[in-house]
Amino acid sequence: MQNFGRVRRMPARIRKEAIPRSVVALGAVSLMNDASSEMVFPLLPLFLRSLGAPPALIGLIEGLAETTASLLKLFSGWLADRLGQHRLLAFWGYALAAGTRPLLAFVSTPVQVLGLRFFDRVGKGLRTAPRDALIAVSTTPENRGLAFGFHRSMDNLGASIGPALAMLILLFAPENYRLVFALAAVPALLSLVVFWWGVRGVPSPSRSEARHPLAGARELLKGRYGWYLGCVLVFTLANSSDAFLLMRAQDVGAPVAMAPLLWMGLNLLRSAFGVYGGWLADKRGRLWVLRWGWFCYALVYTGFGFASTLWQVVVLFGLYAVFYALTEGAERALVAEFAPAERRGQAYGLFHFVVGVAALPASVLFGWLWQTFGAPAAFLMGAGLALAAMVGVSRLDGSP
Repeated sequence: MQNFGRVRRMPARIRKEAIPRSVVALGAVSLMNDASSEMVFPLLPLFLRSLGAPPALIGLIEGLAETTASLLKLFSGWLADRLGQHRLLAFWGYALAAGTRPLLAFVSTPVQVLGLRFFDRVGKGLRTAPRDALIAVSTTPENRGLAFGFHRSMDNLGASIGPALAMLILLFAPENYRLVFALAAVPALLSLVVFWWGVRGVPSPSRSEARHPLAGARELLKGRYGWYLGCVLVFTLANSSDAFLLMRAQDVGAPVAMAPLLWMGLNLLRSAFGVYGGWLADKRGRLWVLRWGWFCYALVYTGFGFASTLWQVVVLFGLYAVFYALTEGAERALVAEFAPAERRGQAYGLFHFVVGVAALPASVLFGWLWQTFGAPAAFLMGAGLALAAMVGVSRLDGSP
């Protein structure tokens, strides 16, 4: 009981000292950049419709954008390792996104939106793997889960602030999407200032001799990292778009106006619990916490499959935030634990690539099952795959 009490309480000294200055700065950068992003992109479908874009074109724009980001994450991780320029690549990734979003205020055709959305996702693809490698090299194995949990918490807080800011602007300027896009430049540009001055003095991760993005990937995938990545792939196939959760909420009686509140509440809870989840992963073991997180996901999806009242959906959204808190820090910390130091950029690139590529078939499969067999079957499929991933990752305990 005494040890359990120690695990439950996160001392203030640990919170203050275990998160390095550079990680705090990267967290602030993610908060501001995500606030900027979430001011813009929830409004893009409405804006595109006002420009005359049909639904198929809107779907194509989003599909191309996300596929671009996934492919570039693989490339940018290798390039950062090869050049030893993780900080520079991450900065230019944020800068590219910051420079393209306000230009949406001046477009007049859907094709122009496609171009800007493409470059924004190029920025995301460039920065993600090098940034995670910077967090890994800035921390020790003892506090790496806490650092990643803190970073994800700040990111999720930004995802809550962005829609609130957009809603506030639209209250004073109804349907003035262009004004929102222009003002979204403010937090994005501030994030660049914070990055440049706050992420300094970080030791560069070891340089790799790999000649192309897939060079040495076979060797990297042979060991524990390869098995871990396979389990992440299985789980990602279970992790369909969260839009289905909002659809399910509507099925059980949630009014349309409640959807943004559920979404904002989910991100706020993810932010509130994320630091504790990362800290718990450091104290109790990342694989242990990850397994419980994936088990929580299976319970939540089973619950969504059979939910029949609004209060049940609200409770399930709260438990869904617990799943995120338990897994977001642990998943990223395990990449650094299983991959050699000189290949971490490539390892994070592969990790984000697998997650990004598997997200599309996961949502397509889920949607087909829902349409063909009903919502319970689709949610139970997701729960089953999550349990399979949980069992698979258990093999890593004590493996060499």
